[in-house]
Amino acid sequence: MKSVHSLTVDAPRSLSASAPSFAQVAEELLDDVYGYLLYLTRDWATAEDLTGETFEAALRKWRRYDPRRGTPRSWILAIARSTALDWFRADSRRRGREERAEAAEPRRAPDAELGLGFSPELEEGLRALTAGEREVVALRIVLDLDGEETARLLGITTTAVSTRLSRALGKLEERMRDHDVVA
Repeated sequence: MKSVHSLTVDAPRSLSASAPSFAQVAEELLDDVYGYLLYLTRDWATAEDLTGETFEAALRKWRRYDPRRGTPRSWILAIARSTALDWFRADSRRRGREERAEAAEPRRAPDAELGLGFSPELEEGLRALTAGEREVVALRIVLDLDGEETARLLGITTTAVSTRLSRALGKLEERMRDHDVVA
């Protein structure tokens, strides 16, 4: 704040030397945001995905951050909360769709093959993945969609697509290693 002949004038944010950069704020708050999202979701992988989505959204909105309305911490935690609520709503809709689809489909034996011509070890590894991970593998690897197309189709960010794919491939690699399939 600058005082000009008893008038109080706000200095433009870009001229304020004390305004932190987004990188500084993100580095300072990363653990807090992750911890908050981990507490809400009770799942470390989901918390990681949502933390990435939170900071991605915060970066896009950083120009609009107004320090007069709150601290960077409260602002980013509000974005994290919104991101988590969106995830809970989407997850609820997804579970409902899966339950309806499962009820409509005839039951198959749990050890039945997926019918894709994969080795029994790979079939087992694919069955061990979550539905979301299998979906990302199918879209990115089997159907060869790029990250942006996959993200658009799933309604998630490209960062979340990359994280899920990396996690799924890591699980598959571990399964294959357990079966001595990977050299």
